[in-house]
Amino acid sequence: MEEVEVTARFGPQGKITPLNIKWKGRVHQVESTGRQWKDEDGWHILIMLAGERVFELVLTLGDGIWRINAVRDGKNLA
Repeated sequence: MEEVEVTARFGPQGKITPLNIKWKGRVHQVESTGRQWKDEDGWHILIMLAGERVFELVLTLGDGIWRINAVRDGKNLA
């Protein structure tokens, strides 16, 4: 997984809504979000970008760094 910049809204009940990501020098709008879960690695959020590209964002709780991982058919690509 590689580091990425994320602009997100944090709701009062703890829901995180990513709005856009800066990745590989470009800003990409998040078209929709899916499942969210927390585990020992951090807070995970499935997002969809243009072209129905699905990614998993992971916010590492210890250092506050976002990372991105491509997903297809439920399997990690990166």
